[in-house]
Amino acid sequence: MAVLETGRLALRRIIPDDAPFILELLNEPSFLEFIGDKGVRNLDDARRYILTGPVASYERFGFGLYLVLLKVGDTPIGMCGLVKRETLPDVDVGYALRPAYWRQGYAFEAASAVLTHGREAFGLRRIVAITSPGNAGSKALLEKLGLRFEQALSLPGSGDIHLFAVEM
Repeated sequence: MAVLETGRLALRRIIPDDAPFILELLNEPSFLEFIGDKGVRNLDDARRYILTGPVASYERFGFGLYLVLLKVGDTPIGMCGLVKRETLPDVDVGYALRPAYWRQGYAFEAASAVLTHGREAFGLRRIVAITSPGNAGSKALLEKLGLRFEQALSLPGSGDIHLFAVEM
């Protein structure tokens, strides 16, 4: 059941049955390079990641990362949603798509819907995003979404990152 829909996409809560897709996504070379190694090596690890990450976030905050699916064919292409990290004072928007779906406007479409949802459903007035300093594509997307670079910092578990923010 979709939490959000756009013209081409449906975003729904991630469930343990999504473990095969999550295993693949989290082990994409681009995910490992730009987001990091989550230590997900098999289906049990993927289910554990889902339960301790997205599902725990839904229960605690009412939001989290959602599975992004193409409406046509119901094909999973990535994840996008809101994350409340212990290391940041604000909620951040996060996204990761399989490389085959890059540069087609899907990340912008999903993240735009998530930002609106954060403001309208949760009353968020400021949302941030973090990206690796070398991830030019992500920086361009964040700027297109209206987020602006604020600072470079180092976060435990994330290393050196660039922080972007938008006032809603």
